[in-house]
Amino acid sequence: MPGIDECLLEAMGLPGARGAAVVDWTSGLALGTIGEAASGDHETTAAETAELARMAAEHAAFGAADAPDTGASPVEDVIVTSHSGYHLLRYVETAFDSSVFVHLWLDRHQGNLALARLRLTQLAGALVLS
Repeated sequence: MPGIDECLLEAMGLPGARGAAVVDWTSGLALGTIGEAASGDHETTAAETAELARMAAEHAAFGAADAPDTGASPVEDVIVTSHSGYHLLRYVETAFDSSVFVHLWLDRHQGNLALARLRLTQLAGALVLS
């Protein structure tokens, strides 16, 4: 089972990957980063994506009201598209508070969104946080 560094290295192996991070959405801190940062700075990008992840996980409009009381987010992932790229945020279920997600930034012209989403699901499911 891969740790943070291995997970990020595998994510960067996807076609069109520009950067990746494992982020705690409660604090907005990056637990690990690799490649480029969308904002030019990994910590800023982590804080900004954490706001989006927190909003999606906590608001009833995105399923929070229908979620079973397991501590995990009812949202599986968030996809944001821009003219030049895709941002995938995949929530990681953990034994503790499940406040971690993997952020993958893909080049729009070189990346494969469907493949990246499937692979990120696998990586997040196998990620071991210690």
